[in-house]
Amino acid sequence: MQVTGAWRKSARSGNGAQCVELRCTSEVAREVRDSKAPQAGELSFGGAAWRSFLSTIQQG
Repeated sequence: MQVTGAWRKSARSGNGAQCVELRCTSEVAREVRDSKAPQAGELSFGGAAWRSFLSTIQQG
């Protein structure tokens, strides 16, 4: 079971603020936000939309 609610970012991000943060809001739903401007809001993805988003990124 995944932990929900905690924002996290890749360890590869280093100390820079040029990355995105991710959190699980349920077993399948995800939210993504800009680490430089977390107050600007987040994008929410349901399970199918999240899989499509990842697939698109992986394809370049």
